[in-house]
Amino acid sequence: MSRADERYNVKETEAKWQHVWDERRCFEVSEDPYCPKYYVLEMFPYPSGRIHMGHVRNYTLGDVVARYKRAKGFNVLHPMGWDAFGLPAENAAIQNKVHPAKWTRENIAAMREQLKSMGLSYDWRREVATCEPEYYRHEQKMFLDFLKAGLVYRKESWVNWDPEENTVLANEQVIDGRGWRSGALVEKRLLSQWFLKITAYAQDLLDSLATLERWPERVRLMQENWIGRSEGARLMFDLAGRSDRLEIFTTRPDTLFGAKFIAIAANHPLAAELAASNAELAEFVAECNRMGTSEAAIETAEKKGLDTGLRAVHPFDPAWTLPVYVANFVLMDYGSGAIFGCPAHDQRDLDFANKYGLGYTQVVEPAADKDGVVAAIARGEAYTGDGTAINSRFLDGLSVEAAKAEAIRRIEETKRGERTVNFRLRDWGVSRQRYWGCPIPVIHCESCGVVPVPEADLPVRLPEDVTFDRPGNPLDHHPTWKLVNCPCCGKPARRETDTFDTFFESSWYFARYTSPDRADVAFDRAAADYWMSVDQYIGGIEHAVLHLLYSRFFTRALKDCGYLGVKEPFAGLLTQGMICHETYKSADGQWLYPTEVAPGPGGSLIHAETGAPVTGGRSEKMSKSKKNVVDPAGIIDGYGADTARLFMLSDSPPERDLDWTESGIDGAWRYVNRLWRMTILAELPPRGAAMPELGDEALKARRLVHKTIAQVGEDLERFHFNKAVARIREMTNGLAEIPVGAKGGAWVLREGLEAAARLIGPMMPHLAEEMWAELGGDGLLVEQAWPVAEPALLVEDSVTLAVQVNGKLRATIELPKDADSGLAEQTALAHPQVISAMSGKLPRKVVVVPNRIVNVVV
Repeated sequence: MSRADERYNVKETEAKWQHVWDERRCFEVSEDPYCPKYYVLEMFPYPSGRIHMGHVRNYTLGDVVARYKRAKGFNVLHPMGWDAFGLPAENAAIQNKVHPAKWTRENIAAMREQLKSMGLSYDWRREVATCEPEYYRHEQKMFLDFLKAGLVYRKESWVNWDPEENTVLANEQVIDGRGWRSGALVEKRLLSQWFLKITAYAQDLLDSLATLERWPERVRLMQENWIGRSEGARLMFDLAGRSDRLEIFTTRPDTLFGAKFIAIAANHPLAAELAASNAELAEFVAECNRMGTSEAAIETAEKKGLDTGLRAVHPFDPAWTLPVYVANFVLMDYGSGAIFGCPAHDQRDLDFANKYGLGYTQVVEPAADKDGVVAAIARGEAYTGDGTAINSRFLDGLSVEAAKAEAIRRIEETKRGERTVNFRLRDWGVSRQRYWGCPIPVIHCESCGVVPVPEADLPVRLPEDVTFDRPGNPLDHHPTWKLVNCPCCGKPARRETDTFDTFFESSWYFARYTSPDRADVAFDRAAADYWMSVDQYIGGIEHAVLHLLYSRFFTRALKDCGYLGVKEPFAGLLTQGMICHETYKSADGQWLYPTEVAPGPGGSLIHAETGAPVTGGRSEKMSKSKKNVVDPAGIIDGYGADTARLFMLSDSPPERDLDWTESGIDGAWRYVNRLWRMTILAELPPRGAAMPELGDEALKARRLVHKTIAQVGEDLERFHFNKAVARIREMTNGLAEIPVGAKGGAWVLREGLEAAARLIGPMMPHLAEEMWAELGGDGLLVEQAWPVAEPALLVEDSVTLAVQVNGKLRATIELPKDADSGLAEQTALAHPQVISAMSGKLPRKVVVVPNRIVNVVV
């Protein structure tokens, strides 16, 4: 078989180089004080058992960055591990009669092999799995240190209860009133829970967002909004006929003269007191408790309330009283759990007032369209903009900001309240009522109270002999595990049976990677100080508030407890888009897999087996529910990892969604083979031969090669991976067009192919290594430095100008750079296509923009 007939053997080639990299330990690193470090990390996966296309894209992006930075001379840490605790393992235990540990470890083994088939440059020595006692013993120690530092507390609290998962959810884990995993409608329950004091760092978490210059602006904005700093006042309303007062927090004290009602949360102590003797109110409170506690649940629910019969005295007028309602839209854990309602200038208050006929008083007048406010309110639209205070007695005529300041001054002067700052952010409830999680290391003793587990007794291991035949937490049902003697008094006591929220594990794993072999400590301080912070973190935008905010808090807590020297975990952040695919439905409305669909007559779609008509839908995020998924294992098996990687990089910018198409993957596969054929068929001079004299064609191609080297490096620095791929393809196209026999053409072709191998190294590492070996390169390509462009070849000595006739593009001409206008005009008017467009007419005017355009007017 001639080399022209030789096909690129993707399976053999990729397996060969993966073995070589592994055997030579190419990606294993250690601290080197004489080498600049670079820590690149993709968010670690949950071990579901199979990687999906989102994984392929995420890990490809990280691998390109890691390989590029290594070639640029950095000491690169690029680890991988497993976010291995969580409810899916318990569900699998129930459904498949298999222990969560066995299910998880088998999935890890399967997914590890799948990831290795992608040729990812991981230091696999550093692999961690959060479900192993060797990992979670350290977070138990962290929890106890946080407890000593005052960053942990336990309290009875109204929580989000997922009735399907039978566990508590943090507010961040409630999406549109439903559990983030189960999709079940969330309820309220009163439970004793463990909390981490994230609010202690609220202001610093907010202020430090400005320092995260390499984070996407929208992620910083999402965190800023979630932290939700607001300035306002705490003020006291006397309750008519009672000796107590009602404390209220407001950000709009300027609208106090527009107040029409007071509303308290269903779980407010006053509501509980009144409900004890009021059956109707008790039932209303119970109804409220069937809602979730998240703001999303509150905002989307119909605004309801019940008049308690109490009246609150206005702080600026003792003769003015307001009705007090228990309302379902007031959160007990925001502010003081009580608000005053100003319907004219708050949409939620207006909706409530309209429902119960409470009316409104406009107290802010805009500078323009003054009459429009009344009309808008009549339509049910509150005015929330800026303006001047009206109908507000001593505040009249003041701007909103000035009216706020004066209202607070009067409140403080009369001892009815004070200026204050409030945050939307709530403390992080970490208790979860499930088995497959890290045990919380405390013991409950009737005599001693809550007692930390002694450090010498860590880790508190999960028992293996659990059953899942009863609803609820198996740790509660275990006959012996929770029974233990108190470490303080020795009396019989009870272990905490709640386990940590799984976000606990993912809030510090990036630090564990710096020294995962240390058994005595969570990580070696010197190693952590060398590698941290993560220079480039890569993952989905869906983690903007949950994981990323928790990790920022956790790192601060670790710093304050002496574990780390940094407070920001991730210096740079890249959030990749989703992988999408067209959706398909059968005639009876059932979703179909892409493999079940085939082209039909006239561009139609049919079922591949039955031939029945199929309806194609829009491209959407790949999901099992809609079956618009493509199995990465099948793609890698059929086309190779490099082809999948190339397609992931070339189709769109990484932060945007990517549409998976069969034609796209076919095109990537064709390019892989074309590049290989170019390499094996080229007749090249020996490697290291002196550069001969170059003709014009060869010199032009060489300029393109060096221009591409410079531009691809700039593109990779900016994560413009799709642009980098396009430039490399343009360069190889240019190399293919060097005429046979061109003076110096073979020498330039060798230089260009070697450059191509090095440039595609981060993107298609297996093909790059095979090309490098075929070209006689020294050592492994992965050990080569990034190519450097010759500056002299980057200076343009010619430019392409567009030629327009009466405003329409008719031709392009190439001229020496900065050629004078006369030469540009002469060359343009002599071009055949320009002559044809002028139709024999003489030019009335010729305008030349140097180095850009010639415009001919006839």
